[in-house]
Amino acid sequence: MDLFEKCFEYTAAKEAIASGLYPYFHELQTGQDTEVTMSNKENVLMIGSNNYLGLTSDPRVKQAAIEATEKYGSGCSGSRFLNGTLDLHITLENELLRFMRKESALLFSAGFLANLGIISAIATRGDYILCDRANHASIYDGCRLSFAKMFKYEHNNMNDLEKLLQKLGTNSSKLIITDGVFSMEGDLANLPEIVRLARKYSARILVDDAHGIGVLGKNGRGTAEYFGLEDEIDMIMGTFSKSFASLGGFLVSSEPVCHYVKHVSRPLIFTASMTPASTDAALKALEIIENEPDRRHHLIKIADRFRTGLKQQGFTIKEGITPIIPILVGDMNKTFFACKTLFNSGVYVNPVVSPAVPPDATMIRTSLTATHSADQIDRALQIFTQVGQEMKLIPA
Repeated sequence: MDLFEKCFEYTAAKEAIASGLYPYFHELQTGQDTEVTMSNKENVLMIGSNNYLGLTSDPRVKQAAIEATEKYGSGCSGSRFLNGTLDLHITLENELLRFMRKESALLFSAGFLANLGIISAIATRGDYILCDRANHASIYDGCRLSFAKMFKYEHNNMNDLEKLLQKLGTNSSKLIITDGVFSMEGDLANLPEIVRLARKYSARILVDDAHGIGVLGKNGRGTAEYFGLEDEIDMIMGTFSKSFASLGGFLVSSEPVCHYVKHVSRPLIFTASMTPASTDAALKALEIIENEPDRRHHLIKIADRFRTGLKQQGFTIKEGITPIIPILVGDMNKTFFACKTLFNSGVYVNPVVSPAVPPDATMIRTSLTATHSADQIDRALQIFTQVGQEMKLIPA
C-alpha cells in the first residue's frame, strides 16, 4: 500500500470547498484588529481572535519589535542551548518570574512547543498523568511524547478525577494537567478542588493558562490568581500569541523545575529560540498589561455586554466570565453555514465541530478584544440577530 494513499483518499475538505461552506484559511489583508480586511472583504468585525487585549496593533508593541529587529536582526539562528540566547530572552524571563511571582521562568519558541517540552521532560516512563478531557491538543501531544501513562478524566468532573487518583494511590508519581481557561468553551478549571485533590493524593499540578494570563485576576496573572491559588500551582504554562500580542511560550515554576526542563527538554534544546522581534514585543506587552489594568476591565465589560445581548435575543450560550463566548448550534453543516452567513454579513467567527466537540454539540466560538467599542458590539449583535432569525437559531 502506498504511504500517500490516505492523502489521495482524503476528500472532506475539498467537498466542503466545493459546497461553499469551507470555513478555514481565510486570508487577512490587514493586521489583527477589531475590524479587518479578510478574503478581500473590508470592514469585517473580528469576533474570533485571541488578541484579547488588542495589543497586536498597539504602536508601542510594534515599535518594540522594530527596534529589536534593527538591533539584533531578524532571527537568532540557533537554539537557546547554544548560540541562540539573547540578553532580551533573559530579560523577559526575569520579568515573567517577577510578574508571575515564581522562582524561575523559561521561554519556548511557541506555546505548543512549551507544552510538548514541559510535559515530556517532567513526566516520563513510570509516571502518571491525569488529563482533563477538554485540554488543548498540545497537552495531549506532550503526554504522548512523555511515555508516561495518561488517564483522561471527564471535563471538570472532580469525582472522576478523584476516582483515578484513588486507584493510583499516594506513592506513585502523578501530574494533573488542566487548561486554566478552556479554549473552546471559555469555562474555568475547578482549581480549588484540583488543588485539594492534589494535596490529598500527593500529585503535582500543571496549568496551561494560555487564555487566562493577561485576562483574569486582579493583576492579570491568570486563573490561579483569580482563585487566590498562585502558591499552590506547581507549574504554569503561558503563551505570547494571545494577550501578549506576539509568538512564543513559557513556563514559570520553581528554580529546580525550570533548571531541569532547561537541560532535558528536547523541544527546547533542538528548536531555534524566539526571534528578537517576538521577544521584545512580548516584553512591551507585559509592561502594558501591568500598567493598564483598564484594558482587562473593559474587556470583561464588553464581554458581559455581548453575552447579555445574545441571551436576550434567544441564543443558547455557555455561561462564563471570560471573553470566550460559545453559541450552541448542534449540527456541523448548520454551524458552517452560520459562520459563512455571518462572514458575508460582516462578522468573522470560528466554527467548533467534531472531533473538537461531539457531533451534536457543535458551536460558534466568539471571542472579544479589549479594543472593541460598545458600538461595534451592538453592530455585531444586530448581525447575529438577523442571521440567527434567518437560520431559525432564535425566534423571529
